[in-house]
Amino acid sequence: MELTNQIKSKLKAACKPEHMELINESHMHAGPATESHFKLIMVSGQFSELKLIKRHQLVYKILQEELAGPVHALALHLLTPDEWKIQNLVPDSPHCSRKNA
Repeated sequence: MELTNQIKSKLKAACKPEHMELINESHMHAGPATESHFKLIMVSGQFSELKLIKRHQLVYKILQEELAGPVHALALHLLTPDEWKIQNLVPDSPHCSRKNA
């Protein structure tokens, strides 16, 4: 839970999100790690001037320490407030094929 809080804190400080969900999906994947797979849903006005790839690069830069270490996978759903009004549903993440084997 410490890593989850660290990630949330960094993103809140840097992106000032209007809405943010960080969902720990580690239980859906093989292996013993309890904080290794996440889905991030974040809505921020800061994304309004950025194309999708630039939004992803921004988050990767903010979380470079976590992505270089304990975080194995991070699904990103980064939306502007206007996009969130239109599309406030995010697809489910797939289960790891080794987990279901």
